[in-house]
Amino acid sequence: MKELTGEMKNTVAVLGAGIVGVSCALELQRRGFDVTIFDRVAPGRETSYGNAGVIARSSLMPFNHPGLWSSLPRLLKNQSASFRYNPRFVAKNLPWALKFLSNTRATVFHETTAALDALIRLSTQEHRRLLSEAGAAHRLRTTGWLFLYRSEESFLGSQLSRDTFAKFGIATQALDARELAELEPHLKPLFPRALWIQDTLSVDSPGQVVEAYARLFVARGGRIRQASIGGLRRHGTDAWQVTEDACTVHEASRVVLALGPWTKEFAKKSLGLSVPMAFERGYHMHYRAAGGASLGRPVYDTGGGYVLSPMEQGLRLSTGVQLTDREAPKNLAQLDLAEQAAREAFPLEDRLEKEAWLGSRPTLPDSRPIIGECPGHAGLWLAFGHQHIGFNTGPGSAALLASMMSGEACAFDPAPFRPSRFIG
Repeated sequence: MKELTGEMKNTVAVLGAGIVGVSCALELQRRGFDVTIFDRVAPGRETSYGNAGVIARSSLMPFNHPGLWSSLPRLLKNQSASFRYNPRFVAKNLPWALKFLSNTRATVFHETTAALDALIRLSTQEHRRLLSEAGAAHRLRTTGWLFLYRSEESFLGSQLSRDTFAKFGIATQALDARELAELEPHLKPLFPRALWIQDTLSVDSPGQVVEAYARLFVARGGRIRQASIGGLRRHGTDAWQVTEDACTVHEASRVVLALGPWTKEFAKKSLGLSVPMAFERGYHMHYRAAGGASLGRPVYDTGGGYVLSPMEQGLRLSTGVQLTDREAPKNLAQLDLAEQAAREAFPLEDRLEKEAWLGSRPTLPDSRPIIGECPGHAGLWLAFGHQHIGFNTGPGSAALLASMMSGEACAFDPAPFRPSRFIG
């Protein structure tokens, strides 16, 4: 069976219903395109569901920054809550790992931070607009977030981050123990220093935000096809065919590939494209606060390796990075370590869920997403590889991509995100 989705020259199929895909669909729709979203699950139920809900310019700091080398011996012990890895996965993906480490050099770091800052600033502006238009502005907090330090030495060791924040004009305030207690009185007196990232936004349910954006897309005439995507292929000179597993075929003049961590496998199977992607897996669990305690904003315990965020479901404990296969079995060692550290810092009751949530964040060797048209595949547009800041950067990525697809001037130079870095 073959279905045509309106005037072919103006049709777009967006593959992926996470924050990036839904944002792309909304922005393209706003510019007059006829858009259909395809995904096997409902919007916002996969990787976009489980993050810490922050929209923070401080996220311009990539994991592979120049200071990584000094902490690498500790990280390689594979015992921390902030970073774990599967040795077999790293060995199998050694070219990715070596490229990732090579991108710690200062020249790449400066290019990456400048590019991510521009993307996050644009994304913050777009999030504010979309939250208002989608009737979800009540989910937004403007109280910033906190980096917590368990020693004076660890605070001094964060100088590169603080210098980088200052370079880009990110509003911060260094706090001592007394000032921290005034801001968050229910934290235990464990942290002699903290850094308040003041111009950070956060939401109380990132999954619900993506769902609200998707409802807005449908209300404006968009379509969402919830079905497994069997394949993608070029059809003639001016069309693409998206095949569902049920063999239903949909045609569009252009396609946006925004499948997050599933992009690597899909691009290889359907198009023969090799994408140098690894997976930053992460876990979360929700808790109630004991004794009437509360938090006014997300907090990042830099020594404990977790983020604790006030959410609609309770306090969400999010873990750090775990490098392993996307479909590897759960390994709760990292979550257990993070919970132990969090209980040292804040009064938590028992876990609210029986099963921990698990998601995989798609990461490219330079910690920047790919945004742009695929080399050698006219009409195929790419928006993936947002590592652990996809919620932070999704709407900005959409605005950038839609400008390029419309032949209009971009808000800033998209060259740092060009697909030809790794494809073609």
